[in-house]
Amino acid sequence: MGNLNAGIVPVTPFAQNCTILFDDETKEGVVVDPGGDVDRILAAIRDNGFDIKAIWITHGHIDHAGGAMDLKDTLGVEIVGPHEADRSLLSNLEQQAVRFGLSGNVRNCVPDRYLTEGETVSFGDHVFEVLHCPGHAPGHVVYFDRAAKFAHVGDVLFHGSVGRTDLPGGNHAMLISSIKDKLLPLGDDIGFICGHGPGGRFGDERRSNPFLVGQ
Repeated sequence: MGNLNAGIVPVTPFAQNCTILFDDETKEGVVVDPGGDVDRILAAIRDNGFDIKAIWITHGHIDHAGGAMDLKDTLGVEIVGPHEADRSLLSNLEQQAVRFGLSGNVRNCVPDRYLTEGETVSFGDHVFEVLHCPGHAPGHVVYFDRAAKFAHVGDVLFHGSVGRTDLPGGNHAMLISSIKDKLLPLGDDIGFICGHGPGGRFGDERRSNPFLVGQ
């Protein structure tokens, strides 16, 4: 097996970072958070020769899960995650679409299995620990590859910011606790991809992120 690599396909009007995590030798991989624009995601898979093994979801907001069922139907793979606390969000994606005025093929998402803290998910030799990190959404999970020193943090943490907490189920104190107690202790050298915008490293966020300085 080769090294862990990642490609980002921007999707939806929210410019969400749909991420393809893959092995750079075998091309086996997973799609993280296919929020929409499924044709664009499929084109990236086809053009790069990826062998997709599963769809991983970080949380139940429309821009992260709105295209999951269509992608599953096309690829014939399982939808894994998030934590079951986001079941109600996933079952109301079509209502979210109406509320945000989004058009397109948005379908309520039914994962093949939910995840809990301490579980692992994997493809090939790449193993990711599951961290339940509520605050932005009740069932938000983070996928952490300890060997690669890499985390996909969804909308928990951003470069210079943190996830919004004014949506249903949001809780700012809980979000900061998730970052402070579960993410930052993993180490300053952990690189991350987030749900929107550029990623970074935990150490830089700990030192300069205005929401975390002093944490």
